[in-house]
Amino acid sequence: MSTAQDGGLVLITDVVNQVVDTLNDSFDGHYTHSDAMVTPASNLKFGDYQCNAAMKLAKPLKMKPRDVASILVTELNAKMAGEFEELEIAGPGFINMKLQRSYLERAVQTMAADSERLGIPKSPNPKKIVVDFSSPNIAKEMHVGHLRSTIIGDTLANLLTFKGHSVLRLNHVGDWGTQFGMLVEHLKDEFPAALTGDENVDLGNLVILYKAAKKRFDDDDDFKVRAREGVVRLQSGDEESLAAWRCLCATSRKEYAKIYDLLSIENLEERGESFYNDMLKGVVEDLEEQGLAKKSEGAMAVFLDGYANKDGTPLPLLVKKSDGGFNYATTDLAAITQRTQQEKADRVLYVTDSGQAQHFKMVFEAAKLAGMLNDGVSLEHVPFGLVQGEDGKKFATRSGDTVKLMDLLQESIRIATNDVGGREVEGWQDGQELPEEFKRTAKIVGISAVKYADLSMNRESNYKFSYGRMLSLQGNTAPYMLYARARICSIVKKASGLEGVAEGSMIWPEPAPVLLGEETEIELARQLAKFGDVLYDVEEELYPNRLCDYLFETSQKFSAFYESCSVIKAETEELKASRLTLAVTTAKVLTKGLGLLGIEVVDRL
Repeated sequence: MSTAQDGGLVLITDVVNQVVDTLNDSFDGHYTHSDAMVTPASNLKFGDYQCNAAMKLAKPLKMKPRDVASILVTELNAKMAGEFEELEIAGPGFINMKLQRSYLERAVQTMAADSERLGIPKSPNPKKIVVDFSSPNIAKEMHVGHLRSTIIGDTLANLLTFKGHSVLRLNHVGDWGTQFGMLVEHLKDEFPAALTGDENVDLGNLVILYKAAKKRFDDDDDFKVRAREGVVRLQSGDEESLAAWRCLCATSRKEYAKIYDLLSIENLEERGESFYNDMLKGVVEDLEEQGLAKKSEGAMAVFLDGYANKDGTPLPLLVKKSDGGFNYATTDLAAITQRTQQEKADRVLYVTDSGQAQHFKMVFEAAKLAGMLNDGVSLEHVPFGLVQGEDGKKFATRSGDTVKLMDLLQESIRIATNDVGGREVEGWQDGQELPEEFKRTAKIVGISAVKYADLSMNRESNYKFSYGRMLSLQGNTAPYMLYARARICSIVKKASGLEGVAEGSMIWPEPAPVLLGEETEIELARQLAKFGDVLYDVEEELYPNRLCDYLFETSQKFSAFYESCSVIKAETEELKASRLTLAVTTAKVLTKGLGLLGIEVVDRL
């Protein structure tokens, strides 16, 4: 190990692997990196890490587990001297590992000196990673269901970029298909200016337009025929139809941009279903030539082993409809081909709801069978659960409509504005305009509350949406996290004589040698030193809530430290500088961690 905080788990695992590689050649190629079996200790009494490799390696090495553990301990002590206290072999061969106090002191000082990366190096094996997230539909408003995909995807993209990977953020919008025949034909009647090629034509409220077109489609048989014929014209490249379609897309794009701006979503490249349209025919032909796609009731489908309908009949993965049109699966297969063969992606993440799990499982399997993947490419569905109302039912308005995402965000800002105004502005009343400084704070708190409430949950779980809970200053919430950091800023300003520094212009003092004596100091330092472990875990497993849990625990450990260890009135100047460095490092960890979650911080709250 070193004081670069790329995660003790990674470094210890590498050392264990090196040791095992030298022990014996009896693995015959079956030994894998995971055989190191290094994990965070389940209980602090066992240390910081546990290594269970001896248990797994004993049989192939034809040795007793404790004998294997003894060899590992000897080598670990030699290679990682000065970083662990005496390693302990427990039970049949578990190795308990506890970081030395001197290591923690050096680690915190290194982190404090590096505001940008906190001593965390980039991945030694950078990959090209595609993150497919958000994915709204043209001519429809973004709703609460798009919230989870957007902020989970953004967080993962942020973290993977920080770790040094080349990340392509893709917005796979629904901008093609049968509904566009209906919309385009309606535009021809109601907004003929949309056919001129001018994408700035005011189409008014797209939701109202969509509902009107859908009503005509349902009620008017002649219009229904026109709409179906319109699909053919659109897909065949009719210029008038394409012009109307582009106008629809441009109008929708402007509306999405308002939400992305509010959520601070950046560098999201739109690449909708239409992008892959010219590839679909080739995908189906390739599947047919390989004997994977077969005719079924006039359609073309891939039948995969192990997938069946409720009645036991084979479940088809439709790639071509009986009318000659294509399906979502066809587009997704074309996208896989493009992303892996042209973009050269090593890892592709699909951030969508859990209800699409089977679809993606079948698509990924079909892609592998068809040879669409380069060696080593990983396709991963990143599923998430539903957002529910406080009653545990579908999250909806009182009238039963789906909650619009913009309305949800604005309501959170409104509540935060009332709270900030009531606390910070004397005589302020609901509805009054806030001074700019507090208006900015209210917006950050309101948006952060929504984001953090979502990200702090295990993404695969459903969760109940509650403004009261997510905007609370108590518990694992964004306001609590923002307040914890702002409190540290206040402490640092007082201790450094910088109380007059303007909001947003925080100046961190230079790091000093860290001297750990009190138990709460040691515990805080130990927590800070494991930041790299947490980022590595999220990088691999893709659960943002683990980062949230870490940040919350870090804030709590800082509170315990501050309550028992005075910073400003420390016994000596050296101890004051040390504790100030601990406070600064904590603030920097919170700043970086919240930033990876897409959350802006404030110096005062």
